[in-house]
Amino acid sequence: MQEPVLFGTYTKKSSHGIYRAFLDTETKTLSKPELFLEVQNPTYLTLSPQKTLLTISSQETLGGISSYNATNQALYNEVLFDGPNPCYVSLDEDRQLVYSANYHKGEILSYQLATDQTLTLADRVVKTGSGPLPEQTAAHMHYSDLTPDKRLVAIDLGADTVYTFDVAPTGKLTEVAALKVPAGFGPRHLVFAPNKQYAYLVGELSSQVATLRYHDDGHFDYLGALKTIPADWTEHNGAAAIRCSQDGKFVYVSNRGHNSLAVFTVQADHSLTLGQLISTAGEFPRDFALDPSEHFVVVANQNTDNASLYERDTTTGQLTLLQPDIALPEGVCVCFE
Repeated sequence: MQEPVLFGTYTKKSSHGIYRAFLDTETKTLSKPELFLEVQNPTYLTLSPQKTLLTISSQETLGGISSYNATNQALYNEVLFDGPNPCYVSLDEDRQLVYSANYHKGEILSYQLATDQTLTLADRVVKTGSGPLPEQTAAHMHYSDLTPDKRLVAIDLGADTVYTFDVAPTGKLTEVAALKVPAGFGPRHLVFAPNKQYAYLVGELSSQVATLRYHDDGHFDYLGALKTIPADWTEHNGAAAIRCSQDGKFVYVSNRGHNSLAVFTVQADHSLTLGQLISTAGEFPRDFALDPSEHFVVVANQNTDNASLYERDTTTGQLTLLQPDIALPEGVCVCFE
């Protein structure tokens, strides 16, 4: 089977936008990524069931998100504002809403997605705050995506806070809860367990992953955390992407600096134990993804302009490197179609 995978990138050096490759699940190889869509700094993207491609984009001093037809690469429209572009984009299929988070502006934004697949800004929430570390001088929203019960959870790396919002059909956001995690944790991204009651939160600045309990009223409990890197690692590291297997048995985190993927086993109480640390065969693995079959993992190494392919043991969760050195310029996002 040929599984298509899209790569978001920075376009600061040699990249020209979004690239596409194909994973052959029989030969266990990934094709060379080819330019799919020319976009400036498409650092995060997602694809709708209608094959609408929603991506971060920028033009000179403007930044925002754009909507494209993924079949013929035609632009539906874009919503850009003065200043840096956002860092995250997600889709609310049921309500036909789109969400983004802007790290530099401390913003959470919602957009209506019309029947013609064009975007219109629906709401904007601006947060303030700070933390104890040099990277935490201001609010830095890094993630905004749905909870299992269709609320919106947004993560502020700068102020060590996880916010929960009710979402109106119009896209209006109303805050209902805020969880303060330990100072300096630097929360970045979050994934929910399949049982919908627990979630795993990665701390970029602390190189930790935490277990959270989610409640019906929208609030989270912080249950504890452990390191994503060896205890004796003294060089810089920033934890980045986090994924959970569909069976809820394994959680994966990428380490930028240690340049590894950490494989965690989920215990009966939903705490985690570290089972494997494997090199990403490149530097600064900003993102990775499990393929639809969950037999493979693809990671993008931003600083060395390469991707790596792994085979995944679905019983043990362990990874085996199959194919390093797949040429990919400035890769920062991995999205299977």
